[in-house]
Amino acid sequence: MNLADPIQKSQRLRLRPAERRLLLLVGDFSMAWLALVLALVLWAINSREWLGFTPEFFQARVQPWFYLLPFAWLLLLADLYDVPRASHPKPTVRGVASAAAIGLGSYLFVYFASPPNSLPRTAVAYFLIAVALFTLAWRLAYIRIFTHSTFLQRVLLVGAGKAGSTLLEVLARVEANPFEVIGVVDDDPQKLGQSIAGYPVLGGAEELPAIINREQVTDLIVAISGSMQGSLFQALLDAQQSGVEITTMQNVYEELLDRVPIFHLEADWMLRSFVEQSRVGAFYLTTKRLIDLSGGLIGTLLLAIILPGVTLANLIETGWPIFYLQTRSGKNDQPYRVIKFRTMRQDAEKDGVPQWTKENDDRVTRVGRLLRKTHLDELPQFLNVLRGDMSLVGPRPERPELIALFQQHVPFYRARLLVKPGLSGWAQIHQNYAANVEETNLKLEYDLFYIKHRSLWFDLGILLRTPATMLGFRGR
Repeated sequence: MNLADPIQKSQRLRLRPAERRLLLLVGDFSMAWLALVLALVLWAINSREWLGFTPEFFQARVQPWFYLLPFAWLLLLADLYDVPRASHPKPTVRGVASAAAIGLGSYLFVYFASPPNSLPRTAVAYFLIAVALFTLAWRLAYIRIFTHSTFLQRVLLVGAGKAGSTLLEVLARVEANPFEVIGVVDDDPQKLGQSIAGYPVLGGAEELPAIINREQVTDLIVAISGSMQGSLFQALLDAQQSGVEITTMQNVYEELLDRVPIFHLEADWMLRSFVEQSRVGAFYLTTKRLIDLSGGLIGTLLLAIILPGVTLANLIETGWPIFYLQTRSGKNDQPYRVIKFRTMRQDAEKDGVPQWTKENDDRVTRVGRLLRKTHLDELPQFLNVLRGDMSLVGPRPERPELIALFQQHVPFYRARLLVKPGLSGWAQIHQNYAANVEETNLKLEYDLFYIKHRSLWFDLGILLRTPATMLGFRGR
């Protein structure tokens, strides 16, 4: 078969990561409403007087906020819309149990802070038990059904160079990979018959139609960063016209890892893609600032609550000062003074040379180690948020001296200065503090992904996932 032969349209089902997230969301929302109905039924049956599902029952018992519980449940599940995590039973069970526990704890706090008998107890308990069980049953059914090979995308990689081999290595590491990779197509005759990261090179552009038909390929991933031969370009057009989905290595990398592949981007990527897609409107910026002000006020209140205890503990162990001020680079590289609780000895950088924070760093005090593990050392930065130096969500603020170093080794590093640094961020919830250039590369991939895709919904998701990071004691 050659390029003139028609490509048959594949009849296989396929679910992309974005479609899987939507499926999970719809299923969770349906389970939440089913749990709400069951909770109302049990509430009515066990109420002091049987009112049935009559207007009297809803007027006398059910308050309007009760109907918002399904939406609150979806917010508590924010950490479970990561497709790889959602495809495994253990993190699913943990995530649902954690959401139920946080929901229960939050409601008990509100309940005991409210006037006596002003809020129901049993009705909310019914809902939490039912929604946890229903959601868990749905999620386990999803794992059993929708991770089957029937719903996987059968993928052929076009390009066996550095970008292609990097993507194949990534796919090999990703748990619950949504792709069933058939092999690789490359026009280099020396690669024919060889294996790239364990996947065979099946042929060149001329064999592409035959391979697509024989293997029932549903998707092509193009991993070619340089120029493309006309025959290959025509083969890709023919494949697309027959219904085969075509995407690029960069897009798949982002979709799977929620990161930007900084070492596999063309030189004009910053202007051609990143700058265009990272633009936001005045509504987003204004609303984000209002959220920052609200969060800053709440955070300052929390700071005031723990300040006496932290002060006393620090004074007993190492004395003054309690706070630590350091110059950081803000938006557009504007310097500002970040405020944190001091967690290291007073002579941690006595020679004035910036140093990496290491695992089990001996410069960190005992009190400081606890503050770092729980990220409570960053609470004073809420004052920076109120001042407008920082945002609740954004890249971690960095020192000017280290930025000058990173620019020499990390491509596109200054792009993270397009937005305000944040107390929390996409990189912060995925990775600990960077201790070397390699880890800095990884953090930048997360930061650029956030800047490129930032939105109010994205910011909200990061904020909802931040407590899990703190409670997980992942600080260094």
